[in-house]
Amino acid sequence: MADELRATAAAYTVRPLDESTWDAFEELCSSSAGYPSGCWCNGMHAEGLTRDAAANRERKRTRVLAGTTHAALVFEGALCVGWCQYGPASEIVHIKNRRRYDQTQDGPLPDWRIGCTHARAGHRRQGVATTALEGALDLIAAAGGGRVEGYPEPAGTVPAGFLFHGALSTFERAGFTRDRMIGQHRWVVTRTVEPAAQPG
Repeated sequence: MADELRATAAAYTVRPLDESTWDAFEELCSSSAGYPSGCWCNGMHAEGLTRDAAANRERKRTRVLAGTTHAALVFEGALCVGWCQYGPASEIVHIKNRRRYDQTQDGPLPDWRIGCTHARAGHRRQGVATTALEGALDLIAAAGGGRVEGYPEPAGTVPAGFLFHGALSTFERAGFTRDRMIGQHRWVVTRTVEPAAQPG
């Protein structure tokens, strides 16, 4: 099974969410294979969500054009099959179990947070989330690196389609270590990402 996952992941490419990849991201978000809630991956931003999917789309589009939202998009050919949202702490504001997080916070906020992860229906358990997380870490390294936090849960505690913050095992395979629990199953995990070497 592990060899099958590696072979599948090798077929994926990762690109950042920006104006050039918006159409592919939009197709996934607006399709039945995307989030049925119409959140457009806005829930962790300071302005939060509305109940209107079209308004959420516009909020996301505005942030993409302004460069104030970040995600590593996973592609299978031209098809976007998932993403890993990331950003500085000022951008990823709303996290689950925030009260407990604040009560147990000791020291400065992280440089970066991993927000939600998503794999297209029909592409789960095929290495999309792993590829997306690794892609986000590569993009963070290219942006200067720093201390990164994630907020995953162990796989099996909730259905795979609702592991919005990712699976604990995926983060641990990517080099994150457990810091503290902030919910019944939710962990704060951390990793320091070194800056990417500059060419030349």
